[in-house]
Amino acid sequence: MYKSWNVEIEDRIATVRLQTNDLNVMDMDSLFELKSLSKELENNNEVWVVILEGAGKHFSSGVNIEILNKAAEINAEEFKRHMCEMQSCFTAFENIPKPTIAKIQGFCMGGGFMLAQCCDFRIASEKSVFSVPLVKLGLTVLMGTNRITRNAGIAATNEIVMLGDKFNPEKALQHNLLTKVVNPENLDDAVAQFANKFKSLPPQTISITKQIIKQGDKIPLDQSLELEIELQSKLLGSTDLKEALDSFTNRRKPVFTGN
Repeated sequence: MYKSWNVEIEDRIATVRLQTNDLNVMDMDSLFELKSLSKELENNNEVWVVILEGAGKHFSSGVNIEILNKAAEINAEEFKRHMCEMQSCFTAFENIPKPTIAKIQGFCMGGGFMLAQCCDFRIASEKSVFSVPLVKLGLTVLMGTNRITRNAGIAATNEIVMLGDKFNPEKALQHNLLTKVVNPENLDDAVAQFANKFKSLPPQTISITKQIIKQGDKIPLDQSLELEIELQSKLLGSTDLKEALDSFTNRRKPVFTGN
């Protein structure tokens, strides 16, 4: 269905695989396809968790340089419109109301690094290589600098973005840019085990919890408290809520259906 992405859905887990070239460079078509498939995953009730990965040896080395070259040739208004369109593609993926896990190997750079930061969790191989080198091309981050800052803080973001140097998984983990670092041979199993955890949790509750965390971080405490009540009230009467309470009371393993 998609030229740049392969989507496989099995046992409530959707695996989204970028497959453009050896370095998994993204072009505009790749980005627009990402936006489209994000909406499909959002509306597919059979999907409870999403794994994002790159085909072959690398996660993604970023966005095609031709996009940046063209950006330098257009006027300011065209540039703003063009960049907003690109940003909306990443935002669509980030806004999928289901847990998302980036499975990172090889190069994770530039736009690829920013896409990984759109995920809720990031598990990387010890041999992964990271960088956000746009300053060396005369540009700053175009796909959401705050996606780095909210995890790493301002001091670490200054170093990562303003210098544009490569850094290793240990440093990324130290700056809260990764959830876990594993041996390359264990990457597949580590990601699968992490994703499987969500198959035993009520998906509506996880979705609402994700919204509370992301939206609540941007508003004052009193508003976030109201948000918690408002969103969780949508769970009242659901089959999964009844199942969760009954299984807890009777000390048995719950069986959730997503209803």
